[in-house]
Amino acid sequence: MKEKIITEIKKIYDPEIPVNIFELGLIYKIEIKDDKKVMIEMTLTSPNCPVAESLPNSVKKNILKIDGIEDVDLKLVWDPPWTKDKMSEAAKLELNL
Repeated sequence: MKEKIITEIKKIYDPEIPVNIFELGLIYKIEIKDDKKVMIEMTLTSPNCPVAESLPNSVKKNILKIDGIEDVDLKLVWDPPWTKDKMSEAAKLELNL
């Protein structure tokens, strides 16, 4: 189930950076309860991010498309703050970092 969730999250891209939000390291925690409820902790690249409203909603919507998932509890967190260190190696290569 977790792989399906990650697959859906990887379909969402930060509009300012051409990398999906999972590889960017914006997803801090994925917890599955009773195979029906998913708890997500995520952050944004900055608190002033222009997609602060739409990006978390996209994550919720994509996860709710998965068969069997009935609820998504998404928490936007700012601690620890996001840094480029949270990016996957693939994301760093794509951005030439």
